[in-house]
Amino acid sequence: MKKIFVITGANGHLGNTILRQLAGKNLILRGLILPNEEPVGLPEVSYYRGDVCDTETLRPMFEHDADTEIYVIHTAGRIDISEEVSPEVYNVNVIGTKNILALCREYKVKRLVYVSSVHAIPEKDPAFVLSEVDHFSPEAVVGGYAKTKAEATQAVLDAAANGLNAVVVQPSGILGPFDRSGNHLVQMVSDYIQGKLPACVKGGYDFVDVRDVATGCIEAACKGRSGECYILSNRHYEIRDILRMVRKVHGGRKIPVLPMWMARMAAPVLQWQAKRKKKRPLYTRYSLHTLCTNDRFSHDKATSELGYKPRELFQTIRDTVNWICGGNLTAHG
Repeated sequence: MKKIFVITGANGHLGNTILRQLAGKNLILRGLILPNEEPVGLPEVSYYRGDVCDTETLRPMFEHDADTEIYVIHTAGRIDISEEVSPEVYNVNVIGTKNILALCREYKVKRLVYVSSVHAIPEKDPAFVLSEVDHFSPEAVVGGYAKTKAEATQAVLDAAANGLNAVVVQPSGILGPFDRSGNHLVQMVSDYIQGKLPACVKGGYDFVDVRDVATGCIEAACKGRSGECYILSNRHYEIRDILRMVRKVHGGRKIPVLPMWMARMAAPVLQWQAKRKKKRPLYTRYSLHTLCTNDRFSHDKATSELGYKPRELFQTIRDTVNWICGGNLTAHG
């Protein structure tokens, strides 16, 4: 039976990387982009313009014949590093996901993979290693983005409990090549290469290659167990260590490392300046909070059940720099 793969957020960092990996596998590939977007333009992909907040615009993408199976990988979402839940973020991340769930039931999809986030997992004491949980609540997490992902993830698990074949994956901080959508971490690397990064912050997080997350999403579609969550993480890296890797690959000057208390004091001023210039701030008080949280995530379950194996970040940094500088790369790395 012919397989159709529908990827929402097809122009996004993860979405377009998944499509690159699915190319050449004798599949029907469909990518959802916003009505005002131009597609990345991958040759094997049929692009559909629509909005996850408007169900009727999505129907053409779900149409399929009786002799085809349809798989959906829902990557579309709004990433926000502010503290509060904005109406736009809520509508895209929560209402949009519920619309996708309704269409998956209506069109009897073979499997839905929902891309959640490790931020939806309630934080524990740093002494604890964080693994998958089976219940999510906005009240148990901090930050607007985390709250919306928690609510949407629970909606997916509820749908799975009621018969929908659905799996959840939860990536940590995504970094890597093929980004055209403004990934914050890729922006930081790009700014550093261009000499626009005046300083970095003391702190770090669990960072993972976008290609490894893409592979994890595809394997979840094929091997994952319905109603289960799979953390797609790597390990902790300090921000200054990331920039040290960039310097080793590309060169660049050493920049000062700000202590967290100083960065927190500067954050409101930087946000105000960014708003005035109609630009996105590189960090906020919430993103600084994230750099100090427990990021000891276990991907043992994904490794055991999906064959997930994240690579060392130096390769990721090397390929990200090459991509920013116009190099040619493969989606599988």
